[in-house]
Amino acid sequence: MIPYYLRASDDFSEDNSSAASPAQRPPSVPRKPKTKTLPSASSSGSSLGTVIASPTMPAKDDVVGQDSLKMQARHYKTLSNMYNKPNAKPNQSDVAQVLDLEFKARRAFIDADVTREEDRPAKIFEAYPCFRDVRNAMDELRRIVGGTNSSYIEEVKGRWADFCAKVQFYGVWKKALKPPFPLDVRGVEFMLALFNALPSLFPSPTSPPKKLGNSCEALLHVLKSGEDPTLYLEKRPLSSPVLLSDGSTIIVAVGNVPVTTLPQENFSDGMLVLMAYYYTLHLRYPKCVATLLSVIQTEVIGDTIHDQDATSSYKKAMADWKSFIEK
Repeated sequence: MIPYYLRASDDFSEDNSSAASPAQRPPSVPRKPKTKTLPSASSSGSSLGTVIASPTMPAKDDVVGQDSLKMQARHYKTLSNMYNKPNAKPNQSDVAQVLDLEFKARRAFIDADVTREEDRPAKIFEAYPCFRDVRNAMDELRRIVGGTNSSYIEEVKGRWADFCAKVQFYGVWKKALKPPFPLDVRGVEFMLALFNALPSLFPSPTSPPKKLGNSCEALLHVLKSGEDPTLYLEKRPLSSPVLLSDGSTIIVAVGNVPVTTLPQENFSDGMLVLMAYYYTLHLRYPKCVATLLSVIQTEVIGDTIHDQDATSSYKKAMADWKSFIEK
């Protein structure tokens, strides 16, 4: 499958035997981003004149649009060629450069919401296998929220470390965590305790699915001895990103699709990886942890939630949190 926006591009159809057939391309129309709206002409007090293009010459915007479409097609073809061999491992900086160039059309394709949410990750990974690499997913988070700020991810990691340092004492205050705490707040022991406690520290009014058990299972599942991660994912009732830990490796999965692995020593970045995939794949937060992830979105990711979009549970959670850290 290739993004629908390439359908009209003759440039992509030339010499592209490695691409999927046109029948597999999603027939979608990109929507405007939810968080960005343009004022209407009436609201600004201005009127719009009618412009009629010459019948013998296409409108300037149409020409620019077609040229842009062809450029996007070339960028996508370049990216596809990097991954058209089995076990391809292209240079990460080269991939990042092409992803920068193709960003606008890619986000229109991904954000179009033309497939069921549970089917979306598999289709996006098929079109963009580069996002199976955590580094590319994190970089996409930077593009979406941080724009051209090359230090954005380091800043996010700094805010996450600061959040973790404060939330352990907040957990004691809320009686969800018990001291003493490990000296290493980036260590596995502390992170396991933190993942278990976070949903109760920033609670959502919706209970988790019965098959899931606890809300923390929406974020992390610790595999039991001999437990098959593939079988677990097949039975998992959520299609959201999740971490699976077997004590030595962290499996990153989305829905029932294993995506990649992280070394156990990088467990502290696990929450950021989950958030990166929520943004990259344009996924909704599960209701049972929506309040928590909304807090992470604003406090760590640095992506503001406007008051009209904030739920009452999020507002209460933020009020309690701010009251504690500002004491």
